[in-house]
Amino acid sequence: MTPYEVTRALGVLVERGLVSARLGAEGTAPRYRSASPILALGPLLEARRGALHQVEHLVTELSERHRAAQVRASGAPVEVLSGAAAIRRRLLAMGREAQSEVCSLMPTRRAPVALSVEEGIEEVEHESMRRGVLLRSVVERGWFDHPDTAASIAQVVAQGQSVAVAERVPIKLVIADRRTALLPLDPERDETEPIALVVHRSGLLTALQSLFDQCYAQATPLQVGLGEAPRADDPLDGLDRNILTLLHVGLTDAAIARQLGLGHRTVQRRLRSLMTRAAAATRFQLGWHAARAGWLEPDDPG
Repeated sequence: MTPYEVTRALGVLVERGLVSARLGAEGTAPRYRSASPILALGPLLEARRGALHQVEHLVTELSERHRAAQVRASGAPVEVLSGAAAIRRRLLAMGREAQSEVCSLMPTRRAPVALSVEEGIEEVEHESMRRGVLLRSVVERGWFDHPDTAASIAQVVAQGQSVAVAERVPIKLVIADRRTALLPLDPERDETEPIALVVHRSGLLTALQSLFDQCYAQATPLQVGLGEAPRADDPLDGLDRNILTLLHVGLTDAAIARQLGLGHRTVQRRLRSLMTRAAAATRFQLGWHAARAGWLEPDDPG
């Protein structure tokens, strides 16, 4: 290389942060030193990685638009999704595009992983609620046997989601705006190769919506986190009301304790106190008195 070519190449390396130049005495050439590859190339690698991630996101979005256009053009009421990634992308898209309501059925038996609560779902739910979208769910009572899922359910109820509890839920199902439903093709299928059905407006979608509405109507609404302060018209405190609510849902004493973060004996002691107050010899009598006295009604936010 000629001296000019070398100087020009070194100038480019200096501009990119790969080489540092130290000026010498007047009339002498500068001295060049190569930079550490980690320090010099690390930021460049992160920038390229970020750009690639954006491209990947755009490709996914374009794929979803292409798929939606094909479905509209073909008029097919049902499409098949294969693989956890594809199912998860559709589930997130349904949440982001929902305008009025998202309904879901949640059985305790194992379902394809992409139809379960995953990373990213909570963010979509929060954003949907901020847009005024109503979230309604029917969960199987068995979820409360697991401390982690019980705590998650209590959290979403406190955030404003409408949750009802049923003894049995027939199938995992998500419906957005009564126009799109997502459900597993085979709930017992191996999670490594899940297959889901996306149902568009059709008689089948109407039947699935009716199934949800029936399950929701027959389930027991869950009201937790009503506060600890006594109500103006009833000295029953919020913790006792929460215990009665969960007892009404059908939870055992142990499950109630896990749900509220209390000791098993604390729950039993409070229940005995409530039975004494209501002059109830059995929990059936306690429930009758609680319903009659309005103990299970939520606090008036006004």
